[in-house]
Amino acid sequence: MKMLFFMFSMLLFPVQDEVMKDIGTAMKAGSAKELIKFCNNTVEIKINGESSNYSKAQAEVILREFFVKNAPTNFVYIHQGSSEGLNYTIGRYTHNSGAHRVVMIIKKIGDKYLIDTLNFSQE
Repeated sequence: MKMLFFMFSMLLFPVQDEVMKDIGTAMKAGSAKELIKFCNNTVEIKINGESSNYSKAQAEVILREFFVKNAPTNFVYIHQGSSEGLNYTIGRYTHNSGAHRVVMIIKKIGDKYLIDTLNFSQE
């Protein structure tokens, strides 16, 4: 039984790692269109303390506006982990006028890992 669990979890980690890589690529590119592909049907977005829940279509507009105002120069993950069944990442999104710390809560929904919460805090 332990061997079966180990083999199953080894199959899931590459999928999650690939998703995290793709999310990072979308963030580096400042592409709301690509990033939204990795979001849950409803996503909480918090930007500099102002938070709201959005549908995917609304979230894409909010993210596009953020990326236009803060065109990316880089994005790197600082930390990744899990707590109480949720995966989270902390990253640093840099742009010409500064940087934002980005905290993402990622949930496994069915067979996919999807962003449930995106929090941008100006550094």
